[in-house]
Amino acid sequence: MTLTSGRRPYNFSAGPAAMPEAVLQRAAQDMLDWQGCGMGVMEMSHRGKEFGAILARTESDLRRLLAIPEQFHILFMQGGGLGENAIVPLNLSRGGAVDFVVSGSWSQKSFKEAQRYCKPHLAASNAADGHTRLPEPAAWQLSADASYVHLCSNETIHGVEFQQLPDLAALGSRAPLVIDFSSHVASRPVDWSRVGLAFGGAQKNLGPAGLTLVVVRDDLLGHALEICPSAFNYKTVADNASMYNTPPTWSIYVAGLTFAWLLEQTEGDLHGLAAMEARNIAKAKLLYGFIDGSSFYSNKVAPACRSRMNVPFFLADESRNEAFLAGARDAGLLQLKGHKSVGGMRASIYNAMPLAGVQALVDYMREFERSFA
Repeated sequence: MTLTSGRRPYNFSAGPAAMPEAVLQRAAQDMLDWQGCGMGVMEMSHRGKEFGAILARTESDLRRLLAIPEQFHILFMQGGGLGENAIVPLNLSRGGAVDFVVSGSWSQKSFKEAQRYCKPHLAASNAADGHTRLPEPAAWQLSADASYVHLCSNETIHGVEFQQLPDLAALGSRAPLVIDFSSHVASRPVDWSRVGLAFGGAQKNLGPAGLTLVVVRDDLLGHALEICPSAFNYKTVADNASMYNTPPTWSIYVAGLTFAWLLEQTEGDLHGLAAMEARNIAKAKLLYGFIDGSSFYSNKVAPACRSRMNVPFFLADESRNEAFLAGARDAGLLQLKGHKSVGGMRASIYNAMPLAGVQALVDYMREFERSFA
């Protein structure tokens, strides 16, 4: 679809998601020949000097972008977030107790998968209120002997987000915190003093599908269960600089372009991740503000728990859903249908979505509402 205005459509997909146009253009430019070497990135050996340079730059930029401390290893893996639901307990659980905070569909999947490898304990859940608010950390029932505490820091489907990571030490737990930050990684800073391991699929904020990012503290390596496949053993992957298994070279390369793009972003006097966070706050404020001021649309999530990345909303009269989506497509606003498990609409406004895209959505929503006045 090409609009008469000449702009590309705005893609609100939850993932695989929109990517920065500058990154797509650079990747296209390098498709046949990366920096004059005569090969595209997908064709080169992962052990050659060309890809070695790409990998080193990608890791360095990511460490700088997310301010990752030196005691954390950066692992570029495969398998996606769902794969990590198995790989994390295989590496960290030691077959014992693990605490889970269930705040939506993704953490529920993590809790269920872990039952194959350890003894998961439901420390807290918001299922009773339809995953519309987060369980207060003070009320979590944490185990005395848990190997780690797992939470999904942003729930893509239900649109709830931890605005601040819990301080487990203050809650009386000595277990490391494991976060699934797939859907808001690089949208805001991470307090690494409160995290033992973070993982996420790249296909929402970092690049194309196929790459899984794991950031793991050094002391958590070397405890994998005997049944853990060697290619998924974090220590093996770390000892081999993410090259034990052939890495997803193209996805790493495009993610590297995205990291460089993020580092270049500015917003007033802010740079890099600080600039991106300010931009994301502005986008979310614009969209939520319009929804809250309308009787035609609604968002069910408690304001203090609302995601900046994934905004589910509902029409007061859901018989108009298909008309809304058809009109949105005609206006160049794509992938707004909500997840099948919750219905309604969902606008995912990741880093690559400009403020102009959110404004275009708000303008369309306003006009659609007026057409039924």
